Amino acid sequence: MPAVKADAYGHGAILVAKELNRMGVDAFCVACAAEGISLRKHGITGEILVLGYTCPDAFPLLEQFRLTQTIVDYHYAVRLNQYGRTIHVHIGIDTGMHRLGERCENIEQICHIFEMKHLKIDGLFTHLCVSDTLKPQEQSYTRQQADAFYHVIAELKKRGYSCPRIHLQSSYGVLNYPELSEDYARIGIALYGVLSTSEDTNRWKDILHPVLSLKARVAAVKELLAGEAAGYGLQFTADRDMKIAALTIGYADGLPRSLSCGNGSVLIHGHRAPIIGRICMDQCLVDVSQIPDIKAGDIAALIGRSGQEEITACDLAEQAGTISNEILSRLGARLERVPVL
Repeated sequence: MPAVKADAYGHGAILVAKELNRMGVDAFCVACAAEGISLRKHGITGEILVLGYTCPDAFPLLEQFRLTQTIVDYHYAVRLNQYGRTIHVHIGIDTGMHRLGERCENIEQICHIFEMKHLKIDGLFTHLCVSDTLKPQEQSYTRQQADAFYHVIAELKKRGYSCPRIHLQSSYGVLNYPELSEDYARIGIALYGVLSTSEDTNRWKDILHPVLSLKARVAAVKELLAGEAAGYGLQFTADRDMKIAALTIGYADGLPRSLSCGNGSVLIHGHRAPIIGRICMDQCLVDVSQIPDIKAGDIAALIGRSGQEEITACDLAEQAGTISNEILSRLGARLERVPVL
């Protein structure tokens, strides 16, 4: 059940889901009903599970677009049932993350959800919140979560309830705890060939290969004389005569503003070009003094390869003080997603 939320982590949910459909994948998970509706409107088939909250005013859309809703707690189940028409659901079980889901200790309430007339229960799931690490304390907590989840399943079966499909794995869980495999695995960041950090990605580099490159055009090349400043706030002053280029990408496209003033770089013609000055909403400036034959229309790689050089999403994340998940999922809507075979 691949996670194609947040526009498939910035990769383009429609492109990704259509390809997965073509490959035979028939279950997806999204963050909100709007994401599921968009998939349906573009012809995506199979089960689409909404992992987050859907406002009661939007309950008719769940039915109209054949979306499966997560039960975020017992009281929410009551509201869904009161809608009065059959809604397909998965029950979220809170085993220790304490975000969404009915607490695993509340067996009676979970049983009552099974009794609700208008809810068609297609699954139960939990979320492992520290499965990304194999430190002893986190391993112990993950085992406790899994045991708590399986205790709920066993108790339901003992009471005569037919448990449909169950799932508790996401990207890191599949890699670090493969023995916990069940009917679904909600693969997110790993689906796109990376993990949250460089250390984790390198650990699994033999089986994970990034599928996304981020590129922009050189819009203009100009001289900057020694002593002249460039960009908003005049944050960069040339200490020598140099050559700079303006690129057609900025923070509105998801390039972190924190990479301004030399904290980040791009690749052009196989060379690194440091970002100078402040990143703007729609453009940024880079130092191309050491790059020969550069001209407007040339391609700069912000994520990906150029010659022998490479910048990864994890590189950007480390420079920006975050994780690759955030870098990728914040790539802007106006960036064109181009499939390359």
